[in-house]
Amino acid sequence: MIISPNEMNKFLRTTVVAPMTTRERAYPTRVKIKHNDKVGWVALDQIRTIDKKKVVKFLGKLSKQERLNCKSVIKETFVD
Repeated sequence: MIISPNEMNKFLRTTVVAPMTTRERAYPTRVKIKHNDKVGWVALDQIRTIDKKKVVKFLGKLSKQERLNCKSVIKETFVD
């Protein structure tokens, strides 16, 4: 999942991402998502910066609630 804002992605060769997995882990930093009729998790404990060339496939967009859940976990982890 791409985390960095479009304004940042537009000018840099890198992007900030959190990997997605289908392996369920009961970690507070994992957010359950659904895409293409599959259940998966965004691993917000593994945020990293990668070269945009490594982004090879667009799977879709998260729902509004999924985005809010991810933002909440990021805020709880890195801000509060």
